[in-house]
Amino acid sequence: MKQVLSQQEIDSLLNALNTGEIDPDAIKEEEEKNKVRSYDFRRPIKLSKEYINTLHMIFENFSKISANLLSTQIRTNVNIAVGAVEQISYDEFIHSIPNPTLMGIFHSKPLNGNQVLEINPQFCLQVIELMCGGSESKSNKSATKKEKFTDIELGILEDIVLSILKSFESAWSEIIDIETEIDSLETNPQLVQNMSPNEPVVLISFSVEVFESNSFINICIPYVSFENITDKLSIRSWFDFEKDTGEENKDLLSQRLMTSIVNLEVSLGKSSITVDDFLQLEVGDILQLDMKTTDPLKMYVEDKLHYVVKPGESNGKIAVQVLQYIEEDVEQ
Repeated sequence: MKQVLSQQEIDSLLNALNTGEIDPDAIKEEEEKNKVRSYDFRRPIKLSKEYINTLHMIFENFSKISANLLSTQIRTNVNIAVGAVEQISYDEFIHSIPNPTLMGIFHSKPLNGNQVLEINPQFCLQVIELMCGGSESKSNKSATKKEKFTDIELGILEDIVLSILKSFESAWSEIIDIETEIDSLETNPQLVQNMSPNEPVVLISFSVEVFESNSFINICIPYVSFENITDKLSIRSWFDFEKDTGEENKDLLSQRLMTSIVNLEVSLGKSSITVDDFLQLEVGDILQLDMKTTDPLKMYVEDKLHYVVKPGESNGKIAVQVLQYIEEDVEQ
């Protein structure tokens, strides 16, 4: 993100240009030098910016789904937001996370390779305290003092990992249907050797807020996982996919609408009487309606006028014959 200058900094910069303290030509030369960027051939960038943008959209959806699931599970409001989507080496990822931490090694069929879910220990200890009946103050206190997990705590955290992976499946469902499965839970990142140190990976970082306390969740996906689905990461193909899905949903919706039951009513006419007349009605009394016997009747579908009909008989039952369709803008 580009730095935003304050008004005071802008005034100082303009004064420096006017007094000659800053040379515009020197700034231009410096910008030309900055256009040359170093490139590390040990960790080539595999995914284009378009694909990274698509991944950002996918994990924006993931953050919303996982926040809802975790909020329900720990009975406390959890806010999750995408922090960054970047391409680094696996070695850089391993050395950037604390020890101990919670690492869930999992694979997602039909994606290739193993993926890694890393949950910051601060968030883990908050979750454990809250799920065991603790309060806000206790969860914040335990998050700053405890430094390792017991077997019971790992059992609790495994349920959290499963909820997050369920959100992972849901977020990818718009691109591809996947099935995730946990391979192992680890607490020491230095012992996780499921990838080569120079393996290019995509690291998705999320900020997690619970009780105004911020922590992090990371998802590490190797490039090999995207090799067979790069065509589906294109923005164009994604929207084409949504279009095709929309047509299928439209046909399905149309089929179900055709089998829906609706109420039909035929009005013989209307009449207004007083309450006194209503109370004195007896068998054999005649009420005069506002329509003639030769006038067509009105047929309503779900209380809306749609047809003009003619009364009659069919197979020994009262029936009507449709004479005319009434446009929606015609007054009833």
